[in-house]
Amino acid sequence: MTILPLPEEPLWSKLPPLRVAGPARAVSASAVEIPTGEGPLRIDTLAQGVRLRLGRQDAPSYPILVGEPEVRAATLVEEEGAIVLAWGGFRLSVARDPLAFVLEKDGRIVQRSGTDGHFVREHRLPPFARRPEGGWFAALDLAASEPVFGLGEKWGRLDKRGQLVRSLVFDALGVNGERAYKNAPFAWSPGAPGRSGWGCFVHTPATVTHAVGFALWSQRTYGIVVEDEALDLFLLAGDDGAAILRSYTDLTGRAPLPPYWSLGAILSKAYYRTADEILDAARKVRERGMPCDTITFDGRAWQDTDTRFHFFFDPKRYPDARPVLKQLREMGFRICVWEYPLVSVDGPYFGEFAAKGWLLTDRRTGEPYRYAFDPEPFGTVLTQLPESGIVDFTHPDAYRWWCEAHRELFEMGVDMIKSDFGEQVEPDCVAHNGDTGDRLHNVYPLLYNKCVYEAAEAWCPSGAFLFGRAGWAGSQRYPVQWGGDPQADWEGLAASIRGGLSWGTSGGPFHASDIGGFYKDRRDPELYVRWTQAALFVSHFRFHGIGEREPWAYGPAAEAAIRQALDLRYRLLPYIWSAVEEASRSGLPVQRAMALAFPGDPASWAFEEQWMCGPDLLVAACPRPGGDVEVYLPAGHWTRFPQGGEAIAGGRVLRLTLALDEIAVFARAGARIPLGPAVATSTAETGGIPKVETVWAG
Repeated sequence: MTILPLPEEPLWSKLPPLRVAGPARAVSASAVEIPTGEGPLRIDTLAQGVRLRLGRQDAPSYPILVGEPEVRAATLVEEEGAIVLAWGGFRLSVARDPLAFVLEKDGRIVQRSGTDGHFVREHRLPPFARRPEGGWFAALDLAASEPVFGLGEKWGRLDKRGQLVRSLVFDALGVNGERAYKNAPFAWSPGAPGRSGWGCFVHTPATVTHAVGFALWSQRTYGIVVEDEALDLFLLAGDDGAAILRSYTDLTGRAPLPPYWSLGAILSKAYYRTADEILDAARKVRERGMPCDTITFDGRAWQDTDTRFHFFFDPKRYPDARPVLKQLREMGFRICVWEYPLVSVDGPYFGEFAAKGWLLTDRRTGEPYRYAFDPEPFGTVLTQLPESGIVDFTHPDAYRWWCEAHRELFEMGVDMIKSDFGEQVEPDCVAHNGDTGDRLHNVYPLLYNKCVYEAAEAWCPSGAFLFGRAGWAGSQRYPVQWGGDPQADWEGLAASIRGGLSWGTSGGPFHASDIGGFYKDRRDPELYVRWTQAALFVSHFRFHGIGEREPWAYGPAAEAAIRQALDLRYRLLPYIWSAVEEASRSGLPVQRAMALAFPGDPASWAFEEQWMCGPDLLVAACPRPGGDVEVYLPAGHWTRFPQGGEAIAGGRVLRLTLALDEIAVFARAGARIPLGPAVATSTAETGGIPKVETVWAG
């Protein structure tokens, strides 16, 4: 039997730690440089913390930050064995041998270099080290039982303590592994007794590995591996998660307000094959009195797969798409169309883009890079995608052309773009700005969605809005993001809930999932209903997946429960809109994990399939068949919503068994929930703005 080795001690644990090589030098009132054996360490003193930089600072930059952070003047004192900076209640002490730090705020530790000792070495993991193959390592300290949240849309436990997490954008092909479509190298903790809450943001486009108390390395250390020539760390202080998210989104931006109609139901599937099929579905929606705002032409619905992508409807099925769009709009639908940032080698754009240098090139040949999709995931359900070039959004002319090409779609009556994919940049790609795929890969979807969003801002008369799959730090500025391709089963539902909550703890305030699941047409009525009920209390709401996703395809009982749920969703829109407005102001998500919503109640943090929708509604999903739900009610009094009834004392767990049309939602005592009128068609019935008909008060 062969015993596989475990990565008990990473190679960089034995790297020599950095040491201070001379006296500190003030370069401005808020910046200091300290020489080390691997170049100067630059320290910038900020209003909410500190910024530490080592290594190359002249590599191509990307719009991850929204501007320069707010700085504060500091005093500099050289002490024996340490260099001390003080400003605005902060104190940073930098040790010389080895280079290490302690950051305090008002006398409490915010963060410090890892303190885990080793029988052989002073530090099990070096506080700072240069990796010989390129890149950097840094070690931060974790107190006993200190939880850590964030790091993007991850599908496992929200508390990342004990996990090895990679910030690497990936077409995850589901929601079951560590790989994720949306990543953010930003983590935070509410702290530990006697210590401040903190946030750590690695400002980089490159891949970052986070060993968050990963026991095979060190259970008391947060090890950070940055695969870039620059190490750029922001350490932020805050009393709780909401304050830290505010500071992080001060740096990376907040989501603008989406159009009000985007909160309504979006109907989609993979895919409506003909004009008659999508028009028939639209008519049935209206005939059955199902409220719905938007209907979707997914990729194969309007594109010729062999030649996509191009900015026109497949001429074989749509010699003139305008009459079809006109009929859909006359039925009161907004229209969504799909796109991705690749152009088929057999399509109309490849030759022109290649000649103009608008495609990423292959560093091995100098020719346009040809991306070949793996045929395995498509199986017999979806046709194979073509070999394609990848649009180079670092080329200003390519960026401008792609942006302006959307104009005709919006003028035809399209309201929304589903900006799919963006994870396909590979290491051998080279961009116009000189970067290779290693640095461009993660930030590529940020550039892509920025381009599409700016097109919608410029030319969409109904307001800028898109559905993006891939993302990086800063992607929250181009709303909204949806959770990729979950399996159509109960674990797909549970993981999608965790993914949305994890994205919310990472600065992404808006989210959606594929109601019913994407992979497999299992036609499970109970799963479909429970997924719909959970999605009522998330910012955006979309039916999507392979096979039928219309409610009437799941039987009369399911259709009745879905209709009841949709009625509640539309009546709740004024309340949800107020949470959307707050998210846009503060960065606090609509769908709030318990650690965000109840920072003073650590017992609640373990309940990762429930959340607060806005400030007053506690939602417990039912991610298992049979209707059994376990919900933790924090201290205080709660009332079942929307049925009302007697107040229920909190500080305990309730176990419920729900009927198919029943949901486990509780309102805080004294909450006043604004409700709109019943809607039969869409948000157009209220004039496309929130309209309060009554206020629910339990």
